[in-house]
Amino acid sequence: MILVDGEPSDHVPVTDSVVQRGDGVFEALRTADGRPFALEEHLDRLERSAAAMDLEVVDRELLRSWVDLAAEPVGHALVRILLTRGDNGTGGRTVVLSEPLPVVPEPFSVLPHRAPWHPAGRPWELAGVKTLSYAPNLAASRIARRAGYSDALLVSDDDTILEGPTFCIGWLVDGHFETPSLDLGILASITRAQAIELAGSIGVGVLEGRFHLDRLEKATDVIAMSTVKQVTPVARCGDLEPPATDFTDRLRRAFASFAAGAG
Repeated sequence: MILVDGEPSDHVPVTDSVVQRGDGVFEALRTADGRPFALEEHLDRLERSAAAMDLEVVDRELLRSWVDLAAEPVGHALVRILLTRGDNGTGGRTVVLSEPLPVVPEPFSVLPHRAPWHPAGRPWELAGVKTLSYAPNLAASRIARRAGYSDALLVSDDDTILEGPTFCIGWLVDGHFETPSLDLGILASITRAQAIELAGSIGVGVLEGRFHLDRLEKATDVIAMSTVKQVTPVARCGDLEPPATDFTDRLRRAFASFAAGAG
């Protein structure tokens, strides 16, 4: 199902700046039995991204109805919302589409990759914004896959751990769940926020901060977090193979239970 401004269509003209410049923002959310998960949180973030990019967002109630329409016939799926700036920067479009959930490879592995394009804590107006300009991130993913890994793990020039190209990362050290802090300019992931809350609910303390890549030498239970991956254990990070404890299973079960009861 593909809707353009609420009408069934798969047509966005090449004159739209989203085609020519990648000039737009997006959200992606899961559905279960046609029911969107964490829809309001995703719409909140979409509005923040749009504001940072000076893009207009259609009425939220109308947007909810388009998401429901796209989600209903596909059951378990991924729904994407794309906001464009329109032809020559005028009259933006709203695209809502559903697609099958991608398969997440397990065991999941990541290759550390330096990301000079990432703000990595430097001031930048678009830090953490879900723009459609993902070319550098996707290039990092391809490099990692060619090297035999599932995906990349982006790090700064001084090897500060950042995030994956399309996911956030966390790990366990000395009984605490650690994850890079948002002030690095990483995405304010909805799944990450839920995982942090759930870790606390099962009795594990959480530390958000700036961590060097060698921190993973002490880590167990390295976990990738995103809408698609939800809570996915990382079996290999570069040359490291961090072991998993029962924390990974406990967090995965807690997240699955939470997701099953949330709308």
